[in-house]
Amino acid sequence: MQFTASTVSLTVDDVTASQEFFTAHLGYTVRQAADGFAALTHDDAVDVVLLARGIEVLPPEQRDQRVSGLILAFTVASGLQEHQQRLRDAGVPITMPLREEPWGERLFQVTDPNGVIVQFVEWAAPQEA
Repeated sequence: MQFTASTVSLTVDDVTASQEFFTAHLGYTVRQAADGFAALTHDDAVDVVLLARGIEVLPPEQRDQRVSGLILAFTVASGLQEHQQRLRDAGVPITMPLREEPWGERLFQVTDPNGVIVQFVEWAAPQEA
């Protein structure tokens, strides 16, 4: 099987709110949009499709579900602390402040207006035992 692209599809209550969050703070651009739908793209990350909860393009058993328990994680090459400060300065609540795990993962999280958890990760050299 050969994949030609990767997209994550998120069902949310307010497509416009998430669309504005992803474009204003994460560098996404709108590829397509319609009532209850937005396709977002980014040169360096997975594409994101936002679907309104209840939209009829979904099978009936999926229409009332919304994003839950998902962490959309982005690895950055450097400057994690600066990214956190930039988002904080823009008024984005930091829902998990920057921390470093013993295995070398540095990370922080924000949450978009629909509850989508977005995590930013930078890998440091693991600490010696």
